[in-house]
Amino acid sequence: MASQIHHLSLSPLTAHAFNADRSKVAVSPNSNEVHIYSSSAAGWVLEHVLSEHDKLVTGLDWAPESNRIVSCSQDRNAYVWTLTADEHSGAQVWKPTLVLLRLNRGATFVRWSPNEDKFAVASGARIISICSFEADNDWWVAKHIKKPLRSTILSLDWHPNNVLIAAGSADMRARVFSAFIKGIDARPPPSVWGERLPFGTLCGEWATPAGGWVHGIGFSPSGDALAFVGHDSSLSVIYPSGPESEPHAVHTIRSPTLPHVTLQWITEESLVAAGHDCQPILFTGSLDGGWNLTKSLDSAGMGGSSASGKAPPPPPPKAAGLSAAGGPGKLNNEAFNRFKSADVRGTTTPSALGTPPSPSRGGGAGGDGSIASHLGAVAGSSVGADGELHTTHQNTISSVRAYSGERGAVREVSTSAVDGRLCVFGVDGGGSGIGGIQRGVGAMRV
Repeated sequence: MASQIHHLSLSPLTAHAFNADRSKVAVSPNSNEVHIYSSSAAGWVLEHVLSEHDKLVTGLDWAPESNRIVSCSQDRNAYVWTLTADEHSGAQVWKPTLVLLRLNRGATFVRWSPNEDKFAVASGARIISICSFEADNDWWVAKHIKKPLRSTILSLDWHPNNVLIAAGSADMRARVFSAFIKGIDARPPPSVWGERLPFGTLCGEWATPAGGWVHGIGFSPSGDALAFVGHDSSLSVIYPSGPESEPHAVHTIRSPTLPHVTLQWITEESLVAAGHDCQPILFTGSLDGGWNLTKSLDSAGMGGSSASGKAPPPPPPKAAGLSAAGGPGKLNNEAFNRFKSADVRGTTTPSALGTPPSPSRGGGAGGDGSIASHLGAVAGSSVGADGELHTTHQNTISSVRAYSGERGAVREVSTSAVDGRLCVFGVDGGGSGIGGIQRGVGAMRV
């Protein structure tokens, strides 16, 4: 169950990033602006609006040590924001510094490196820009990683050594590159990714199982494993063995759920993924034991019941007119509503299909013929018996980030979503077990 729920925007939240002590948060409300909220006794209060970008802000990151924010946008620009005192009023303002990305397509994602001395920007130009600061000119300049990228880069993550960077792309590949910059980076020690790592070196490349875009990617806390989620509803965990060698293991979970679009490692043997199913899901595993779905962190999404026995949260109010009596020109009859449910939620009923329920298709959870027993994954677990979505988030979760704890021992994660909500979920406490998830799977008919 979510320990914190904040409705910050009526529009979708494209990205979010907290400062070091979690007293402030920066969000992109699906516009060209960045809103910075400050925590108070009354809740989150809007403190600053950063409006240097011309188009939709697609990525945000907040450096915890230097307290700098980096933002990127569809306007092909990125800015580094520094909190300084205004020359005239003395008030604290965020001053932007231009980044020379040299892109001809929009930027899609941005992340600071662990040492906060450089950052990476993904783009639709099939380019990863590795940006470092030039003090002489007071701007940030970019070096480009181009080959063998063949489509838009959708996600990035830095290795703990501050040199390697992982990229997930719309060409259905996950790749690891070297982003070593002479004069900034020290030579990294040998690892499973290689020894000599000049800038742009391709250290590994893997495809999604069924050709889906790679939406989210991340290194494990040690950096010795890589996980990524694809639009083919898959989660893949790679354990490399060395340069130009077959990996020790490649574990893949295929699920009938809607795709995940983002992930966050919790420990070396667990991670949280979230996306179109509107709830964060905990996966656990290891090199030798494989990976499995453990539970949903959102105990509200158990298909009509919760682990604590409390009733699920009420569904959102229906649009006016949908439940009223039909009238001339009003598309609110039973047939239309049934079609609308199938179109929007992807749900059907046996009567709607004109066929009786089949035990092999809609059998109990865990049975030999159930989806859960064949695929072992979550599907439809957030849809209650009344057909409503009983999850804390009511739309796609766009971002999952570590909220409390440290790298390798995360205790809570924060999520932002298309419903405009910012939530915090505990990793260890609460949540719905695999049994509740499988009941949701068994209730589905495909």
